[in-house]
Amino acid sequence: CQVPLLDMRRYHKLLAGASWMAEYGDPDIPEEWAFIRTISPYHRLRDECGSGWSCPQVLFTTSTKDDRVHPGHARKMVHRLLNEVPQESAPRVLYWENIEGGHGGAADNRQRAYMW
Repeated sequence: CQVPLLDMRRYHKLLAGASWMAEYGDPDIPEEWAFIRTISPYHRLRDECGSGWSCPQVLFTTSTKDDRVHPGHARKMVHRLLNEVPQESAPRVLYWENIEGGHGGAADNRQRAYMW
């Protein structure tokens, strides 16, 4: 899951998120949030957890210097998966944050190769 957009409740308050409101909607408008919540992975996790849902092995990657999708999206999701989901439902959750690079997650091809 590379540089993911996951928290649709707050996406428009972080970095370039406000520029995507025409596409996703305005979560501050209750009627729009009612729909947006159904496509917000961060919020759906709580809905799905406990209903027999399980997370496949997953690697979240992000970049500290991403100027489009804030690294907080991946950080928050990993935190929730590790701390709020039973371990048997999310047995392997990995996280890697590059302190260089940008939206692509790597500063150059050497870093890109290292990531994969």
